[in-house]
Amino acid sequence: MIVVLPIVAGSFIFFLPHRGNKVIRGYTICIACLELLLTTYTFSYHFQLDDPLTQLAEDYKWINFFDFYWRLGIDGLSIGPILLTGFVTTLATLAAWPVTRDSRLFHFLMLAMYSGQIGSFSSRDLLLFFIMWELELIPVYLLLSMWGGKKRLYSATKFILYTAVGSIFLLIGVLGIGLYGSNEPTLNFETLSNQSYPVALEIIFYIGFLIAFAVKSPIIPLHTWLPDTHGEAHYSTCMLLAGILLKMGAYGLVRINMELLPHAHSLFSPWLIILGAIQIIYAASTSPGQRNLKKRIAYSSVSHMGFIIIGIGSISDTGLNGALLQIISHGFIGAALFFLAGTSYDRIRLVYFNEMGGMAIPLPKIFTMLSILSMASLALPGMSGFVAELIVFLGIINSQKYFLITKILITFVMAIGMILTPIYSLSMLRQMFYGYKLFNVPNSYFFDSGPRELFVSISLLLPIIGIGIYPDFVLSLSVDKVEAIISSYFYR
Repeated sequence: MIVVLPIVAGSFIFFLPHRGNKVIRGYTICIACLELLLTTYTFSYHFQLDDPLTQLAEDYKWINFFDFYWRLGIDGLSIGPILLTGFVTTLATLAAWPVTRDSRLFHFLMLAMYSGQIGSFSSRDLLLFFIMWELELIPVYLLLSMWGGKKRLYSATKFILYTAVGSIFLLIGVLGIGLYGSNEPTLNFETLSNQSYPVALEIIFYIGFLIAFAVKSPIIPLHTWLPDTHGEAHYSTCMLLAGILLKMGAYGLVRINMELLPHAHSLFSPWLIILGAIQIIYAASTSPGQRNLKKRIAYSSVSHMGFIIIGIGSISDTGLNGALLQIISHGFIGAALFFLAGTSYDRIRLVYFNEMGGMAIPLPKIFTMLSILSMASLALPGMSGFVAELIVFLGIINSQKYFLITKILITFVMAIGMILTPIYSLSMLRQMFYGYKLFNVPNSYFFDSGPRELFVSISLLLPIIGIGIYPDFVLSLSVDKVEAIISSYFYR
């Protein structure tokens, strides 16, 4: 019901009266809130934290001929991203109030994305996972190409090309794994996780899935669609992209590459760690060179995804827990940063840094929120980013798989990345809010944040501080499942 509700309720938007955006907006926000309430209800009453197996499982035969099931289920790995999806999407529908052009279609696409995200986080069937993964693409493409900025068609085409090529690899991998080794096609996660493959075949499967997920959670060198897309999209779309879409790739890496293909993963994990370290440094040093505000934030989120890749590559309990915590934490931080960038763009209609300056005096509330959130992004202790990156550090140091010198080198490189992060986020603050540029402009009277925008940014800020103070809340969700995944590595 949680998966199907948004898209079914969203298709009723087209029967609402054509005029009157208020009706449509209110309806969409009601649906999103209802969905969030439903998710939290099932999570708090029907979900056992100490059980590493699949819970709330559904298993209906869908297509007889192809042995295709509607299989859904939740375990400790996917409950965090699902709650994050509910939270961020509700706030993104609230952030999309200023959208008035074709608002019915816009809100329907938001709800369709909602279904696709929750479906791909909770599917237990490979083909269903692929279908939900594809359901995600089309709404993003339309949201980009219809409500974007000046270069929106270019970036939408780039996005769809990159992700479609990625999903071709995903489909080939799904069919290869499903059809291997038996007369009946098996697509069930539970049976596949016990299956073993010849090493060469497993490596081929692994590479296919890795390309698909590397496009989605941008791993260098497949990240170039991300700054374009984020630079052009409307900021509510940006919140969904940064908060959830990037996390789908990391989730797929853990769910498919780690669980189903463990031998290949233990072969590839050193390369993953090296890639993650390169990515942290590269994106953090590319980011100060960006003149566009959203592109700078986009590169910062690429840099933060490097920590997730390192955590996945260090095959240890601590590292994987840190990666999952970073998934949740960066979901909140990235969404909040993009929201604030979008609201300040709504005020001053400037994108480039060299035209900005002195915004702190007319816009004190936006200034305060953006300062706090860029502190969270540069991993200030007491915020969620610090805890997640610290646990990834501990995970790579405690990992039993690598030699000491490699671990020291990787930690050194990560530390350089941690030093580069304050450079670009603080220079972003300096270029936007300090100085005299906008102060001299005649009739420079701006409205500061209204109650709706303050509500969105504060409700994104509270979980960030909450996780930073008490990270055990998120870690307790996934810790048993992570132990189950990692123990299979050392006992095989």
